[in-house]
Amino acid sequence: MKNAISSVAKAILVALCVPLTCAQANTERAVTMADIEALEAQLKALKARFERQNPTAAQTTQNAKPTTNKAAAADAKAASSASSAKSAPTEEKRKLDVYATMRPTYGRLETNGEDNWDVRDALSHAGLKVTHEFDKDWSAELHGEWSIDVANEGNFGRSRRAYTALNTPVGRFGIGKQRPAQYLFIAEYVDIFNHANSPFAYDPESLFFVDNLISYRLTPGPFTFVAVAQFNGESGSNSDDLVNVGLSYDANDLHAAVTYQQNDVYADDVQLGDNSLWATSLAYQFTPRFYAAVAYQDKDYNRDAAGADRSGHTFDLSFAYQLAKAYKLKAGYFDFDDGYLDSDPAAGGFDGYNLTLEWSPIKVLRIHLEYLNKSFVNGDDFDSISIGFRYDYKTTVEY
Repeated sequence: MKNAISSVAKAILVALCVPLTCAQANTERAVTMADIEALEAQLKALKARFERQNPTAAQTTQNAKPTTNKAAAADAKAASSASSAKSAPTEEKRKLDVYATMRPTYGRLETNGEDNWDVRDALSHAGLKVTHEFDKDWSAELHGEWSIDVANEGNFGRSRRAYTALNTPVGRFGIGKQRPAQYLFIAEYVDIFNHANSPFAYDPESLFFVDNLISYRLTPGPFTFVAVAQFNGESGSNSDDLVNVGLSYDANDLHAAVTYQQNDVYADDVQLGDNSLWATSLAYQFTPRFYAAVAYQDKDYNRDAAGADRSGHTFDLSFAYQLAKAYKLKAGYFDFDDGYLDSDPAAGGFDGYNLTLEWSPIKVLRIHLEYLNKSFVNGDDFDSISIGFRYDYKTTVEY
């Protein structure tokens, strides 16, 4: 009996020890695995650190070993694709603008005490412009524009613009008949009326389009610099006939500019002298409804003949106020002085004002009623009242 009890006790002790022994073994195995994982992590960190410090050796090692990791292979493929995309040439872009504007008017003109009713034209024209972007910051353009004479026989073809230009990272270069700096910086901001002679003081002796022109334009930030020169070998001087430079600032609804112009003056290929002109302009959009602009030119008529020098000026002031959604009121005052004394029969100076009421039922259509008055130094006053409309058309095709 005593031996049976002893055997049972031994069996119980064995049963109790076996789980404890297994648990201890499992614990030791878990500790060992944790140590191995920690060592692997340290090895990976050391490898990454080595590759960062020795990129050339790391690349050689990678080239020597075949890629077995799918994720690494995918990364390599993506990098190769990105490299190929980066080296691919810039996609060429082409754009064609076709446009036209018709500006007929009908009204009464009073000159020399007589009234005349006539259909006239406020510079209707049509044109096309092609722009070809062939690389980053590089593009070529050609521009042609021709007048449409609604006032007479509807003639089409007198050129207004005909040039080609190259836009580059260091500026824009153009050759042909173009707008000069004098119009772009001075006249354009007061030229808001529906009349062929607007701006009225700027108009008589100033530049609108110039042929045989070479132009350069650079726009760093809000500043724009423009320089143009005319080279007409068939007339005028053997070198340049006109030089016109200007600098403008345009930001936050404000425009401010200054220009200088110098041009030779000829009569039957005989040089009479030259004109030199300093000009400035200022324009500001005070509110979404109210706009104002002023332009002034100081002009010296330098003549080779003794006592023939003179000095004149032009002054244009323009306002525009939005009365309602579709109605706008415009007003202007102007003063032109050609430098002659008022007692001189050759004096052709004048001043005056104009008022215009516009109705725009749609964005591309303006119907206007205008009153214009001019008081001449020598000659009868001139006034007119006219009604007309302006319809603009433009379509752009990208291909």
